[in-house]
Amino acid sequence: MILTLARSLSLAALLLTGAIAGFFYAYWCSVMIGLDAAGAEAATATMQGINATVRNAMFAPAFFGPLLVLPLAAAAAFLAGAIRSAIWLVAASVIYAGGGFGLTLLVNVPMNEAFASAPPSAWAAYLERWSFWNGVRTIASFAALLCVGAALLAGRRPAVA
Repeated sequence: MILTLARSLSLAALLLTGAIAGFFYAYWCSVMIGLDAAGAEAATATMQGINATVRNAMFAPAFFGPLLVLPLAAAAAFLAGAIRSAIWLVAASVIYAGGGFGLTLLVNVPMNEAFASAPPSAWAAYLERWSFWNGVRTIASFAALLCVGAALLAGRRPAVA
């Protein structure tokens, strides 16, 4: 029973961590590049609109979900005796909490709040700094996702010949 719970929570963690990693990645490889190509005035207005609306019910599960599900999955794996899986899930939890969630709250959100009333002349500096830190949280989120995948693989039972 507890092993089934651990696996179910691990799969949920995989989906949620993958969703947030993909969200950050989309900004890293296309959204910010596209906004910059549109010019400072359009980019500033659009990014200010995005920042004002991104905190919504569709975004919340991907952003907050891993903070809840990863430790629960780790605890369930530990209680089920899947120690290697539990270790990977703890690693994923720590990496996401610091590198994905933490950086967002400590760096990107304050930048977004300061940019909320900024003129288009602030775009270039904002873009450079914001994109750098978004890249860091993207890499951290994918590292957490990799750890969840490793946890699922570590918990597999060997196939019977």
